[in-house]
Amino acid sequence: MSEMSRKEARRNVFTLLFETEFKKGEDPCLIYASAIEDREIPDDEYMRGVFLGICEKSAELDSIISNYAKGWRADRLSRVSRSVIRLSVYEILYADIPANVSVSEAVELAKKYGEDKSRAFVNGVLASIVRDVEAKGKDALIELGSQNS
Repeated sequence: MSEMSRKEARRNVFTLLFETEFKKGEDPCLIYASAIEDREIPDDEYMRGVFLGICEKSAELDSIISNYAKGWRADRLSRVSRSVIRLSVYEILYADIPANVSVSEAVELAKKYGEDKSRAFVNGVLASIVRDVEAKGKDALIELGSQNS
């Protein structure tokens, strides 16, 4: 099997996260295994780790998102926007992906799969998060998320 690109793996994580929005309460490991089998996606280490990591830390990530999505709680965002922002925040905080790369890819996913306004919304929320990560460090945001989750 050929190795998939990071961009392709990221898109697959996004689709898995989006799918998970419709399967609340189901085991993420089973969702992942089913997707690998049904869609004939290669079992990619990055994709598996990021998807399962996001599922594990979803409450923490949603707390962070709610802090930065002015006037919006994470559970009130569209499924596309929530999935894209969760993915990017996780990458920035836990996957050692450069923030500018993750934000750029998130905006592209929002543009492709979201509503017209979602690209600007996703970009704005993530820009605020990145600004604080650069000013305060990743640990400060992780602490913020764990305090409020």
